[in-house]
Amino acid sequence: MSDYNNRILVVDDEERIRRLLKMYLEKEGYLIDEAEDGEKALKLASNTDYALILLDVMLPGIDGVEVCSRLRQIKSTPVIMLTAKGEEMNRVQGFEVGADDYVIKPFSPREVIYRVKAILRRSSATAFLTNEAKTSSNIVFPHLLIEHDAHRVTAGGHEVSLTPKEYELLHYLAISPDKVFSREDLLKDVWNYEFFGDLRTVDTHVKRLREKLNKVSPEAAAMITTVWGVGYKLEVPK
Repeated sequence: MSDYNNRILVVDDEERIRRLLKMYLEKEGYLIDEAEDGEKALKLASNTDYALILLDVMLPGIDGVEVCSRLRQIKSTPVIMLTAKGEEMNRVQGFEVGADDYVIKPFSPREVIYRVKAILRRSSATAFLTNEAKTSSNIVFPHLLIEHDAHRVTAGGHEVSLTPKEYELLHYLAISPDKVFSREDLLKDVWNYEFFGDLRTVDTHVKRLREKLNKVSPEAAAMITTVWGVGYKLEVPK
C-alpha cells in the first residue's frame, strides 16, 4: 500500500483502549487499522505492510506473544507490546519472539506517541550504522563475526538467531569495542528514547543476547561485560 509508512495497526480487545490510541495517533497524522483479537491481527498484519503494530499481550484466542512470533516468521514490522503491570514474564517472552519494545498499562497516550515516533524514526535502517556500514560491513573478533549487510551473527562458528533489537544492540556495542555505554546511552542511541525509556528494556536485551551467544560460544557471550554502576561494553579478549 502506498501509505504503509503512515499506517499503524492497533490490537487490543478493549474498545476503549483502541479508541483512545486511534484518536491520539490520528491527531499525529497516522492512519489506523484496528483488531480486537489475535486472529484478525495476524490476518491484517500478514496482508498489509504496516509501519508499526501496537499489540496487546492478553488477547482472546491467539495471544499477543504468539501473534508476534508468527508475524516474525514472515515480516519484520516493528512491534510495541502493550502489557499490564506485573506481566514481566510476558514482556520477556515478547522480546524473545522479536518485539521491539513494550508499554505498561495504564499508559499515558503521550508516552505511546513518543515511543511510536522513536521506533519509526529508525525502523528501516539503523541510523547509527549507516556510515560504519559504508566503510566495512563485517566486524571480526576472535569468537564473534558480525556481517552487517546480511544482518548475520556467527559466534564460535555457529550462526546465532537474533531479534532486530538484539542485533542492533550487539552491533552498536561492537562498533565501539571496549567503550562503556550507560543504559541511558543505549536507550537513546539504540531505541532512540530520551524521556520514557525503561532501563530494564536494556537489561532484558543484554540478558537475552548473552544467553543466545552462550549456547554456541561462552567466549563470545563473555565479551558483553557489565560495568557495575555504569553500564555495558563489548570487551575484546586480550
